[in-house]
Amino acid sequence: MYAYAGWFYLNFVTEEVENPERTLPLAICISMMIVTSCYVLTNVAYYTVMSAGELLASEAVAVTFAENMMGRFSVVVPLFVALSCYGSMNGSLFALSRMFFVASREGQLPEVLSMIHIRRHTPLAAIFILYPLTLLQLFVGDIYSLLNFMSFMRWLFIGVVVLGLICLRYKRPELPRPFKVPLFIPIVFCFTCFFMVFLSLYSDPVNAGIGFAISLTGVPAYYIFIVFDRRPKWLQKAL
Repeated sequence: MYAYAGWFYLNFVTEEVENPERTLPLAICISMMIVTSCYVLTNVAYYTVMSAGELLASEAVAVTFAENMMGRFSVVVPLFVALSCYGSMNGSLFALSRMFFVASREGQLPEVLSMIHIRRHTPLAAIFILYPLTLLQLFVGDIYSLLNFMSFMRWLFIGVVVLGLICLRYKRPELPRPFKVPLFIPIVFCFTCFFMVFLSLYSDPVNAGIGFAISLTGVPAYYIFIVFDRRPKWLQKAL
């Protein structure tokens, strides 16, 4: 599930994109075609060079593949993997910081997170808050548990958002929609999201259950800190 994420990060920075009605769909479609082609060709190369037994026995398939094909040059594969992780982290920080920034601007997070850099106009405070949150997640356990834990929550909320989009097509048909797709596309996509979520819940119920339980804590937090207006003055100032 983690490998299929990342395509939606550009949606977080729509207000910073010039001509988003044209740029956004083009960027997503072109990038998805490029990444999908790279993924397919990479897997074709793996299965061409290695047997099924070697794939299952290998702790790092890319390294084993490089050792079979490149010899001593295979030492650069971990470097390429590190660069790939760095690029993924850079995209995550770039996009997710905007989510904190907008939530703060809408009054749903502390006001300090909506502050921007004087010269560069970037949400510096929202970027910095991601570092302690990232370090905290590193203590969850092994990397596979963390990936299952995060992927479950990510695709659950993506499915819920797309379901909300489908509902708005019927409840608010008058809303402006600069980019509109046939209705069957979000329906199929929503079904696929929930199928992946339930599959993750079936294969790893512990981590998926923890992620779902943590998500549910947002319901009372929303009503206590956002909806309920009889908060102490010190808490209102802090928020």
